[in-house]
Amino acid sequence: MDFRDLTYLLAIARQQNITRAAESLYLSQPTLSKFLKGLEGELGLPLFERLGNKYIPTYAGEQYIKKAKEILALKKELDQQMGDIIKNNEGYLKIGFPAMRGTYMLPCTLPIFHDKYPNVRIDLHEANSESLIQMIIEGDIDLAFFNFVEANPALAYTVISHEELVLVMSAQHPFTRYGRKRPGCKYPYMDLHFLKDQDFILQNRTQHTRLIVDRIFHKRHIEPHIILETSNIQAEAELAARNYGFTFITETHLKYIPNRDQLALFSIGSPKTTVDFVATYRKNSYLPFHAKEYIKVVKEFT
Repeated sequence: MDFRDLTYLLAIARQQNITRAAESLYLSQPTLSKFLKGLEGELGLPLFERLGNKYIPTYAGEQYIKKAKEILALKKELDQQMGDIIKNNEGYLKIGFPAMRGTYMLPCTLPIFHDKYPNVRIDLHEANSESLIQMIIEGDIDLAFFNFVEANPALAYTVISHEELVLVMSAQHPFTRYGRKRPGCKYPYMDLHFLKDQDFILQNRTQHTRLIVDRIFHKRHIEPHIILETSNIQAEAELAARNYGFTFITETHLKYIPNRDQLALFSIGSPKTTVDFVATYRKNSYLPFHAKEYIKVVKEFT
């Protein structure tokens, strides 16, 4: 059993299909099938239960897969450490961003990072926050950036900045009159009970901003009338500007929304809601030198 064999096994577990796993590994299906048959024969017990074309790990398979992940993670850390020791101006960095955040942060941070480390290859993954968390845990990326909701015991966090989550509506909407000045609020304060019967445009439930908004409504015993769910933050803002509904957006995003003057912003919460924008990576694992350097660049930009 070598590292390549562990990679084969994890591909089968990930794809749950021998043909798709073989394709992902650029192998023939018979070659991968022969490998699995040989491994199970050597161990004397099946690692997968075959349900048609689907391969589901047995209990033994689950234990084997768990250890295989740990072994490959340790190998990756060792390779990264050796690379940092030998030469810290070359490397390979895998980062993740939610799509909207990446739209304006990548053009501002990657050129700066590239100027400092021109020989570091960047592998970019764009996905919602929950998907990025899973990718970090699985070892598919080194770090990701998103809004913090709650701590995951498998992850460590570095706070990049604090930003306010604001209620957004058309500047022409008659409900703007309900906004009130309140100490500690950058924007007029809005009591969400005024809007309990109104239409809302919210982000998808896999996005962290949506989780924060759901908690705000739950705390106030409000069941919002949701007319649209979308991962497109710019569309949310533009729809709100056209009186299609109310929405919630972090103020950093709003700096990059066109026609910002068509929107009215309001503080919500007690008396406002602030979220942490964080860099996230695996806890108790080696964080590559270039990952630390990229975090510094993002922090300076933010």
